[in-house]
Amino acid sequence: MSKYVKNLLINDVRKKLSGVNDALLVSVSGLDAVKNQSLRAKLRGKNINLMVVKNSLAGQATKGMPLNVAFDQAEGSLAVVWGATDIVTLAKEIVALAEDKAMAPFEARGGVVDGQKIGAAEVKDVSKWPSREEVLGKIVGQILGPGAQLAALLLGPGGQLAGQLKTKSEGAEGEAEAAPEATAG
Repeated sequence: MSKYVKNLLINDVRKKLSGVNDALLVSVSGLDAVKNQSLRAKLRGKNINLMVVKNSLAGQATKGMPLNVAFDQAEGSLAVVWGATDIVTLAKEIVALAEDKAMAPFEARGGVVDGQKIGAAEVKDVSKWPSREEVLGKIVGQILGPGAQLAALLLGPGGQLAGQLKTKSEGAEGEAEAAPEATAG
């Protein structure tokens, strides 16, 4: 390949990966055309990008980027996968696809999380973390929990008092209705 074409490819890869801080490396070699197309369709449906690129070319394209550490000593045919809402969701999808027998021999080979290189086993660990939505849900629950408890504590005695007043007023009405009947007799 000529130097001009190589530079064009490097610039294209750099442009596609600009702004990407977390990505995973996967092995797609050995997938037939049908499996490959199915894999790409599944990933596209979940807003996940997949790009097959030569390791040395990707290493040159990501110089000065957080993804560069992923391509240090990368071996074999690899594809870069990025996207989804966060790295945990991405890892969950990739691990699920890797465990799917229909997608064999697809496998996770490592990646980069917050500028740190991770291995294939660590991708499974990342997939077990709570996703961004789960963490936000827990935080919202923790923020709203004390307020809900305070409201319950404030409304609880007030509700009891209102119930007692209602019972008392119903009892007084019943006595008032019974009194005229007793005097009439």
